[in-house]
Amino acid sequence: MTGPRRSRSIGAPRPAYAVGVLVLACLLLAGCSNAKTSFQFQWPLFFQSIFGPDNQIKAGLVLTVTISIAAQAIGVVLGIFAALGKMSKVLPIRWFANVYVWIFRGTPLIVQLVFFYFGLGVAKIYGWPDLTIGPLTIEGAIQAGIFALGLNEGAYMAEIVRAGILAIDPGQMEAARALGMTPGKAMRRIVLPQAARVIIPPLGNEFNNMLKTTSLLFVIGVVELYSTFNIKQGEDYRPFELYLACAVWFLLLTTIWGFIQSWIEGRLARGTPGAASSSGPSLRARMLGLRNASGVGH
Repeated sequence: MTGPRRSRSIGAPRPAYAVGVLVLACLLLAGCSNAKTSFQFQWPLFFQSIFGPDNQIKAGLVLTVTISIAAQAIGVVLGIFAALGKMSKVLPIRWFANVYVWIFRGTPLIVQLVFFYFGLGVAKIYGWPDLTIGPLTIEGAIQAGIFALGLNEGAYMAEIVRAGILAIDPGQMEAARALGMTPGKAMRRIVLPQAARVIIPPLGNEFNNMLKTTSLLFVIGVVELYSTFNIKQGEDYRPFELYLACAVWFLLLTTIWGFIQSWIEGRLARGTPGAASSSGPSLRARMLGLRNASGVGH
């Protein structure tokens, strides 16, 4: 028996938002001050970085999105195999999958990045040479970054996929087997398509996080969006304006993805019982990390 529904949404305390807005307002007012000793905020530089980005910013933006998509795709594939491995009845496969998840969830991503790029290169295991595909050349650092991000993401996706599979009634697999399907075929055609409705929301959140996590690639020399602004502020030494512009760009990317994720979830919810009354968290709740009225968050 469920308890009474809460009458108001639960999220971050509203005073916290008020304090954050107040601090930002104070910083902007300080930047606009006419006092000679005050910091002068360079509005033209900030607006130019947002509304008139140069080729460096555009290249960093494209690289950030490309790396995110490639790494997330690798993570999803590895996550599916790792989830199936953790549920396998074959002990060596289950052991290998558990060790993989244990290692990549238990060590910092930044350590994994420098290990795969610098460590493997120094040990002469793999030097990450540039890869040329037609007119496109992929630098070794970018390859290493995608590889490390994908491996790390796969460990987290494994638990998400496994939870999605376990959420499906076991009778679905039994019915498929009764119709003569092999376990693999039943998993591909019956279980995984139904589990997708459970997997997609946290998968979308993982991609949202991936967009921001690409900023860590600066440690191996990848000039993505954050590194681009880092280089620019080193040239002009305007860290306040340029890092703020960088934050706005990342906020824009994650906001756009929030709309796309909401649309995807809406499409998947069509035809399911209660879809009209339970369409998931609103875009405002998704962006601000709020919970729904029942107190169950995403």
